Amino acid sequence: MILRDALEIAVASDTGRVRQHNEDSIAQDIDIGLAVLADGMGGYRAGEVASAIATTTIFRETRSALETLVRGQTDQATGYRYESLVMRDAIAMGNDIIFEAAREDPEFEGMGTTAVATLFYDNRVTIAHVGDSRGYRWRGGKLEQLTLDHTVVQEYVDSGLYTPEQARVSTDKNLVTRALGIAADVEVDLGEYKVLSQDIYLLCSDGLTDLVDDPAIAAALTKHDENLEKTAGKLVEHANSKGGLDNISIILVRITQPFTTPSSWQTKLADWFTSS
Repeated sequence: MILRDALEIAVASDTGRVRQHNEDSIAQDIDIGLAVLADGMGGYRAGEVASAIATTTIFRETRSALETLVRGQTDQATGYRYESLVMRDAIAMGNDIIFEAAREDPEFEGMGTTAVATLFYDNRVTIAHVGDSRGYRWRGGKLEQLTLDHTVVQEYVDSGLYTPEQARVSTDKNLVTRALGIAADVEVDLGEYKVLSQDIYLLCSDGLTDLVDDPAIAAALTKHDENLEKTAGKLVEHANSKGGLDNISIILVRITQPFTTPSSWQTKLADWFTSS
């Protein structure tokens, strides 16, 4: 199955009503099932540089690794599919490059970026993320957040110090505890999920979720989910109508039909030994 025939993708990115320029970066390649969104931070235009490095590096490293990857196998040490580890390593490489750039150029000191990415393969999706850009799944009329924010406020919620309602109105909700480029090493969260036809996967920066709550996102998907481009536009409009305090970026991916990865001879041989 060719992924282009099984996926539908729509993207939108807007500066918002307050910021002078857009420090978000988004990219997608339907042919390899990859979508990446990064939300930069730092001094003048440094965030824009960091997010661009992240998306460029993740794409380059993922494409390169997929060319030689033996598909359909699981890493025994971690329990993750090798496709997931490709994503983890690509994001880690982005962290390395941003961190070194910030060290070498005073203009970029303190720059960093969040990142959330999806890779679709073999009727599955891996969602990898660092920071507070989010990944959601819309299935059967229900919206589910698949990522957990790496923020101080989320840690307060996890420890019971805040309720989710208190977290939503906290003035500290944008203090991230993890981001690319801030330290020499970064921990990347991975999630693997089986996909179903008509699932919609949403990647977004906090410029959307800080102003538009989950019920409002679900309402937009309910009303416009037949047209992904329109849905993305309506979500941007909704965030801007609430003040547009930050850049707003969105990627929507719909599963239109099942897709399986053709087994290589290595995979078939491994399967034969496993079953024998």
